[in-house]
Amino acid sequence: MRLHYPKTSKIFLWSLVWLTCLPLAAHAICVSKTHNPVTEVCWQCMFPFKIGGVTVAASPNDTPDTPDMASSAICICPVPPPVFERVGVPVSFWEPARYIEVVKDAYCFPSINKRLTPAKPGFQNGGSVDGGTTQEGQSTFFQAHYAIYPIWIIMDVLTDFVCLESSGYDMAYMTEVDPTWNDDLFAQIVYPETLLFGNMPAQLSCIADSVSSNAGYPLSPLYWCLGSEGSTYPMSGNVNDDNLVQASLAAAARLVYKMGRMGSICDVGLHYCTCIPTPIWMKHNYRFSLAKPVTGYQCIPPGRSALLWGSGKNPPLPVSGDSPDNFMYILFRKRVCCAF
Repeated sequence: MRLHYPKTSKIFLWSLVWLTCLPLAAHAICVSKTHNPVTEVCWQCMFPFKIGGVTVAASPNDTPDTPDMASSAICICPVPPPVFERVGVPVSFWEPARYIEVVKDAYCFPSINKRLTPAKPGFQNGGSVDGGTTQEGQSTFFQAHYAIYPIWIIMDVLTDFVCLESSGYDMAYMTEVDPTWNDDLFAQIVYPETLLFGNMPAQLSCIADSVSSNAGYPLSPLYWCLGSEGSTYPMSGNVNDDNLVQASLAAAARLVYKMGRMGSICDVGLHYCTCIPTPIWMKHNYRFSLAKPVTGYQCIPPGRSALLWGSGKNPPLPVSGDSPDNFMYILFRKRVCCAF
């Protein structure tokens, strides 16, 4: 006896078979150890430390320093009347006052080992996509969180030093609630200058930035470039790179640029008297240090290739104790200050 199925039933059965053959997206489990500011921070990245233009503590790993205003013996800053001006000594160093989480799992916070929503697949989760046999078809998507993290205040160290961040801990920005981070087209509409850099001449100029980033520090006049990591545009979580470690650094650097572009942060390394807003960032005033899933003790400028620092930085969960593909970077910013 031969059974006859309706046409709609056949379509449903074949669709079910086809769906079961599709590879399931892999989502990391949001498991992590709470961040330890003593052991998971590259403390050598805060050097060199200069006072009055004299280096009193050099960088132990010979990381090149960037130019700043703290090269003279004295500095003068305006103050309210009746004093009007005060005289001090210029100081410069690299301050670990922020951290950035770059995660494949939306609402996952590896710094505190918490997740705000149940672990389940969704359009906000990240991952890698291979669009074909060419490199241009490969991309990775990450969510990111920007946190104010005054480590010195939290550790109750050097609290009387006038040049340190004095605010408290705060989660300042989450891309999960930002529609421009999740949609390239929407980001292009909000930031129309994206159209200026989506061409071959603009991208070829990034070769110079890549060479400079790998040799020392990036070229800030090429603000649309991220060296070996691609471009700062579009200002979204999509990075044209399937190397998860390198793509995570690109997403972290993009978020720093995006925060400055929105006027949400200012640069404390441009003038020793005040913090200057930078809608066009001075990227040589920032460097990163990987804290999770593996603590890396390298000072990484924006645009540096992961070939120089990324080996073994994303191991499986049983090896590191932290879930893979969810990264945490300590952000060191160049600070110049007129101490008095």
